[in-house]
Amino acid sequence: MEIFVYLFFALFSVLNPIGTVPIFVGLTQDDTQKERSRISLWTSIDVFIILLISFFVGKYVLDFFGITITALRITGGIIIASSGFSLLNGRFNKNKGINKKVEEEIQVRNDIALTPLAMPMLAGPGSMSLLITYYQEHHSTEEIIASCLAIMATSLVIFIILRSAHYLSKMLGTSGIVAISRIVGFLTIAIGVQYIISAILSIIRGI
Repeated sequence: MEIFVYLFFALFSVLNPIGTVPIFVGLTQDDTQKERSRISLWTSIDVFIILLISFFVGKYVLDFFGITITALRITGGIIIASSGFSLLNGRFNKNKGINKKVEEEIQVRNDIALTPLAMPMLAGPGSMSLLITYYQEHHSTEEIIASCLAIMATSLVIFIILRSAHYLSKMLGTSGIVAISRIVGFLTIAIGVQYIISAILSIIRGI
């Protein structure tokens, strides 16, 4: 249960689906309610698949390229902390790869569930490195089951939030969403810093 709770909140902080609400609203403002529901569902499914692949396959990618877990912790910590700083500074769109050119390209495409919503807006390098590192430290059967359930729960919450995005946007307003994103940003920075500290302590112990 402890593993489930920790990974769920860690993923929720790094993915920050609340911060995606205004972007989702902007990209789907001309769509019907049924179409928005479909996009929300497929976005959550795509996120689930991407995170699951990162969790199980990431270790072998590291081994293939000869990347140590310590190096990944430091790199992942920097990426996660950087995402947190972007949330605190109100630069979420830029940090998630959404700019004017990308928005124009999206308008002429029929499906936005996989890109840019699922990736890179939600499941980006930060969440991938988080899961790869987590698998290295928790790979017993019980821990793997708990981790998969946490990934599934996170994807389900993403669906609920995106499904209610237009309602949340009206209820919370821009200021409310920004405030929540900054709180999540603070937690995200803390997670990133903790990963860097863990890597440095690991190096020190090995000396």
